[in-house]
Amino acid sequence: MDRSRRYRTSRMITILEKLCIAALILALAPLSRNGYSSVAAEDANDLISDDTATCIDCHMSVTPGIVSDWQRSRHATATVARARTLPPQERRVSADVVPTHLATVSVGCAECHGQLTDGHSDAFEHNGYAIHVVVTPRDCAVCHPAEVEQYAQNLMSYAYPNLAENALYMQLVESGSGLQRLHGSTLETQPPSDTTYAEGCFYCHGTRVTVTGSETRDTELGTMEFPRLNGWPSQGVGRINPDGSRGCCSSCHTRHRFSIAMARKPATCAQCHKGPDVPAYKVYGVSKHGNLYAAEHAEWDFTAVPWIPGEHFSAPTCATCHVSLLVTGDGEIAAARTHRMNDRSAWRLFGLPYAHPHPRSANTTIIRNRAGLPLPTELTGEPASEFLIDEVEMTARSGRMQRICGTCHSTSWIAPLFARTAHTIAETNAMTLTATGILQQAWEHGLASGPAQGGSPFDENIEKMWVAQWLFYANSVRFASAMGGADYGSFANGRWNLSENLRRMHDWLAIRTDAGSD
Repeated sequence: MDRSRRYRTSRMITILEKLCIAALILALAPLSRNGYSSVAAEDANDLISDDTATCIDCHMSVTPGIVSDWQRSRHATATVARARTLPPQERRVSADVVPTHLATVSVGCAECHGQLTDGHSDAFEHNGYAIHVVVTPRDCAVCHPAEVEQYAQNLMSYAYPNLAENALYMQLVESGSGLQRLHGSTLETQPPSDTTYAEGCFYCHGTRVTVTGSETRDTELGTMEFPRLNGWPSQGVGRINPDGSRGCCSSCHTRHRFSIAMARKPATCAQCHKGPDVPAYKVYGVSKHGNLYAAEHAEWDFTAVPWIPGEHFSAPTCATCHVSLLVTGDGEIAAARTHRMNDRSAWRLFGLPYAHPHPRSANTTIIRNRAGLPLPTELTGEPASEFLIDEVEMTARSGRMQRICGTCHSTSWIAPLFARTAHTIAETNAMTLTATGILQQAWEHGLASGPAQGGSPFDENIEKMWVAQWLFYANSVRFASAMGGADYGSFANGRWNLSENLRRMHDWLAIRTDAGSD
């Protein structure tokens, strides 16, 4: 009896369990709109490779949640060969050539965890098979090479090194996340621990996952040897993986369902884009688009490929504007699918500290302003243009975004909105420049210690007020302007807070300057 048959008759699964599994597969695999994901339960079982069937024999008992998730996925009932027969616009795979032994089986445990083990430092022998723990973009690229290549050019793929290898940014991280202790009358900050880093900024940016040895664990199936991983678990978007690749596909397509519907819903992006520093999700929630989503999304089709505005959904989500393949009712492409998330964005809104054109390279560690600081602008706001996209590229990206808007809105609606956002960027940058002028006076008067004095620009009270000006308040106003966020542009970390914070900074400086002159 071959292993795929053994999967259905395994002694580890009771008759009742088998009936439930068969019913589940039948219920969750009806004929789809584009026709290839759906096969009967019997056919779905036959698609499972022998190696994956062996994995399921054990993991049905020890990790049933993982198996159940996978059974409900498109991977469980699809093959690359079938996917390749679809018209180009309907395909979810981009590979022109896939290894023969993978083309006609479903994408299961062995196909993801056991194909490229030679390049994985986390590979180990497990019940007679060589497997690796961490599934990476390089593994996914076997079937999705175009998406992985695009993602590799995305700022998200560099999220770990862009933070960890920028000494200035790390001063901000340490100022906010370091352990503070009082020694006499002095408040001292210790660097964050690895655990704090992983749970703090690097939760979203990703960690560096390394193998530090091996360990023996007692499992339900006996004693087994596993690699010991440092920086794990991590689902950060810029995770550095044991095979040297960058990124984590399951940040958006959560394992082991890997659902396109999940990636298209705003809550997925909210995992990282929700706080006061990047309030995109909160702004979206109070926008008219967010209102429509909340009221109507149960009626939308989040799995259709391509995605047709007006037919499959009636208001954009994050993915609509930044990622998805959008096609009009007559088949014209309104936006090509991309996993380089800024392809349709001219501006980098969450300024560092000023909003600025997007960097040319996703690797922002190469950026230096005229003062030698690793910032995309001068402290006085002028862009480090050598490292940023030019006006031609900004116009092209803005045009792509406006074409998406144009699937529902007229030019007379779109143009004023983009003009308002440009105006808001200029105003919030000006308000940040005013705050920077106050901070520079504090440094010049010796009331705080900045980079020129050998200090951090982020750790003293006046400096933290300066950071709040651009990291929280200016960002909130910009996102509200770009997305229609109502009060987030006014009183919810909006313009009121921008002006109030400036007054506090000004008063702080005046009081200490006057005290110093007495």
